[in-house]
Order: sequence, then C-alpha cells, then structure tokens
Amino acid sequence: MHLSGARLRIPTWCTMPHGSWLLQTCSPSAALASLAVVTTSLLIIGYASSSFFLGAPAYEYDDVVEAAAAVPRRGPGYPPVLAYYISGGHGDSVRMTRLLKAVYHPRNRYLLHLDAGAGAYERARLAGYARSERAFLEYGNVHVVGKGDPVDGRGPSAVAAVLRGAAVLLRVGAEWDWLVTLGASDYPLVTPDDLLYAFSSVRRGLSFIDHRMDSGGAEAVVVDQNLLQSTNAEISFSSGQRAKPDAFELFRGSPRPILSRDFVEYCVVAPDNLPRTLLLYFSNSLSPMEFYFQTVMANSAQFRNSTVNHNLRHTVAQDGGAPTSQGADGQQASRYDAMVGSGAAFAGAFGDDDDALLQRIDEEVLGRPLDGVTPGEWCVADGEEGTDNECSVGGDIDVVRHGAKGRKLATLVVDLVGA
Repeated sequence: MHLSGARLRIPTWCTMPHGSWLLQTCSPSAALASLAVVTTSLLIIGYASSSFFLGAPAYEYDDVVEAAAAVPRRGPGYPPVLAYYISGGHGDSVRMTRLLKAVYHPRNRYLLHLDAGAGAYERARLAGYARSERAFLEYGNVHVVGKGDPVDGRGPSAVAAVLRGAAVLLRVGAEWDWLVTLGASDYPLVTPDDLLYAFSSVRRGLSFIDHRMDSGGAEAVVVDQNLLQSTNAEISFSSGQRAKPDAFELFRGSPRPILSRDFVEYCVVAPDNLPRTLLLYFSNSLSPMEFYFQTVMANSAQFRNSTVNHNLRHTVAQDGGAPTSQGADGQQASRYDAMVGSGAAFAGAFGDDDDALLQRIDEEVLGRPLDGVTPGEWCVADGEEGTDNECSVGGDIDVVRHGAKGRKLATLVVDLVGA
C-alpha cells in the first residue's frame, strides 16, 4: 500500500506527485545515448537517471502493518528513536528476518530492502515473515520494499539504495534521531533496550562514522549498470584511471555508519552543492560506500565537528580465531569472547556457518527466544516463566531496561564522545 506523511523537501531535479508514495522517475538525460563515454556520460546519467537518487517508478514500499504506528514520547528523560535500514540480496530473507527480530523495539522504525537479485517469492516470504509477528502489526513500525533496486555493493548503486531508503525513513512515522545501516550478515551484540540506553545521553546531532584521510593514488574508474537497469549486474572496470580531486579531500572508512538525522537529511535534500558534487564524483568510483558519507562529513563545515570517529561495530573477519590446535569449538569460543568483550553494539560479517555463534548471542546476550523478538521493558512474557513463548505487547515503550552490557556500551560511547 502507499504510505502517507508530511511532505519532505526534495531536490529540484526529481518530482513526486501529490499523495503518491511511488518515488517517481527523474527525467532521463540525453546522455544515455553516449553511455560508452565512461567518465563524462555516466556522471550525467547518474545525476539525472531514475535509479541514482530518490527512486524509480517501481520503487514501492509495502507497509506490512495494519495499525497506526505507536508514537513514542520524546524529549528530556526519554530514550532516542532509531531508524534502521536493513538490506540484503538473494537468499537473505531468513537472515534479515532474524536480524529484524533481534534489533526490534517499538520506539524505532525499520525499512527492509531485498535488492533486485532476490526473486518475487523471496520478497513475498520476507513480507510474510514481517506480517507474522504480532508486535510488528501492533506497533506499525516495520516496512518492506515492494520491489528491490539493482545493487552491487562495490558500486555507487549501493550508495543510491541507502539514500533512497533514508529518504523514505525521513518521510514515514515519527521523528527519529539516528539512522542505523545494517546488512543481512550483521548482528547486534547488545539488546535494543541497551542500545537505546547507551544513546540516551548522546547529543542528537552526533554521527558515529569511522573515517580517515585516504592516502591512495590514482583511482580506478568503474561503470555500475545497476544505476540504469532493473536487474542486478556486476560493475565493470574502465581501462583508465583518474587523479584524486583538488577541490575536496577524500576520506574513507566503514560502510556501516550510524548517522544523525540532521546529517542524513543534509545528504538526501542536498541544500548546497557538496552532497550533489560528491554524488557525481563517486558515481564512477569503486567502493563508494566506504567514501561517500565520510567525505561529505569531512568536507562540510556544518558537520565535520559533529562526528565520532567510531561506528560501534566489531568486524568478525578480523578476529583471526584461536590456534588450530584448539579445534573448531575453541575457535568459536575465541570469536565469541572477542565480540562480546569488544563492547561494540554490532558485529559483522557473519557467514552461513556461524549459526551456532548467533544462537549463543541470542541465548546469552539478547535473551531472545527461538523465532521471537528480543524482550525488553516494552514486552511482557506470555505463559510461564522460563518458557520459549514470544513476549507480547503491553509494556511501556518509553522506558528501557538496561543491563551490564548497556552500561559498558554507554561508557564506551561517553569515552568516544569525550575523546
């Protein structure tokens, strides 16, 4: 169904008819005919095409709820509100559902996007999962993209998908304070209550974005066909390279930041030339998700001093595991201890063979029952104590119940903000 809400001011090169939740096509440029001219025409195409910025005609958002969304209380003394953009591709619907249930809280907003590599059955399956959870229906804060965008995670189509998702989250539901971007291979290391508790004392305008100045030389030039078509395609590489720009400094970091609402709106609405200029530049770049938000932030006089150089994530691939002599169980125990001991809020990327590790996080960290949502102060347990029944609605969504890991994360956040 179409969603409704207050109108957001959008860039003048896109149009949106009154009352429509179909994010409409921006007029295609005549440069489409000269696609073979890689470095010039693709920049123009990326700037004006239907796929690059705020959406295409088929970019529909299915509201999976049947009730009006709960309105959390805001202001001093109340926890913040988070917006989650959770993305995945072919084969990821089950993992995305598990992740959604692990990070779910009625105060927050959730947008799930399976890219064009997933089939219609898998997309319907994801929407069905979302409709099957009582809390999602009761609180009205989960939305699923009806038809996914083509995305290659190494190309600018990944940035385009995040920006479009952010634009929708700016339009739906209650106000929120931070955008959390997660992939299907990510997982939380704290409960939703713990995360809200840790962010309660943080100034709302701060972004948690790992960044460093890029010291590389000439850059590869790529063509991302996903900006121009409706099915997934791999990026292609040009034989040429381009020198680093003189007009701005390039910064890079993790592709999974936690961004303040003000900064997200700045990138989506683009009130000055910087976000648009950098969109043009990175439309030919490799791995722009590691550069775009970092470079916008570092070159903006408004936001360069409103960042924390950390994204509160633990990278599973960097654990290294235990010595082989300890065996598989020892390696898993070592990885678990490293993750939980890091004090981070999220970890990734988990592989297909990490189910036992995720199950341990569910049981020992989140207290999440099998196939249920992570409990919190908002959720009272059904049935007898100690059963695996799902919790039900009826608690207070404006109160959070934090534990030792929430206090540890809050200490880390305070130390990072004060550093």
